[in-house]
Amino acid sequence: MTVVYEDNHIIIVNKTASEIVQGDKTGDTPLSETVKQYLKEKYQKPGNVFIGVTHRLDRPVSGLVVFAKTSKALSRLNEMFKNSEVRKTYWAVVKNPPRQQEGELLNYLVRNEKQNKSYAYDKEVAGSKKAILHYRLIGKSQNYYLLEIDLKTGRHHQIRCQLAKMGCPIKGDLKYGFPRSNPDGSICLHARFIRFVHPVSREMIEAEAPVPSGNLWNGFETI
Repeated sequence: MTVVYEDNHIIIVNKTASEIVQGDKTGDTPLSETVKQYLKEKYQKPGNVFIGVTHRLDRPVSGLVVFAKTSKALSRLNEMFKNSEVRKTYWAVVKNPPRQQEGELLNYLVRNEKQNKSYAYDKEVAGSKKAILHYRLIGKSQNYYLLEIDLKTGRHHQIRCQLAKMGCPIKGDLKYGFPRSNPDGSICLHARFIRFVHPVSREMIEAEAPVPSGNLWNGFETI
């Protein structure tokens, strides 16, 4: 974890692919606790530190996560995420090129809780939720393609599921059809940019997370 932006009300961090945002059954220390500890030490706070989780990133995904440092910021950010007022842009590495360089994907996703997986359909089916994203091909290397994705809705595993449905599963994502896992257990999906109106000051906040280190992410030629 590295801090990308911080003020009195919010803190934005760049999470690594192995970190979980909130506690789960693994019992591993969640990112929310790591951020609390960081703030406790930085400001030498004796008591409890308030940290509010406003949204999540899947464990194998890297990139930007926004936490609230005050309850006022938390309730407003929760509303903003719910109402799609936060613009999130992701980068994804795929093996297969998309048929078109740019386009919008509209599917209906059904979440299977038992499998912790979502399934994409072309038409509305029982229990489905509408999922929309916009993608653009922005880079290519010898073996892979780099897509930039603007999320219009925030569904469970949305990008992973919709890209797989399009025939472009994300590198390392066995759950959604990529043939091999990545050595570190990550998938090549990165929350790259975030843009929103500050919940308290009303200023425009924009943050960008550097891509994970290594040849893969840094070996793309711009298209």
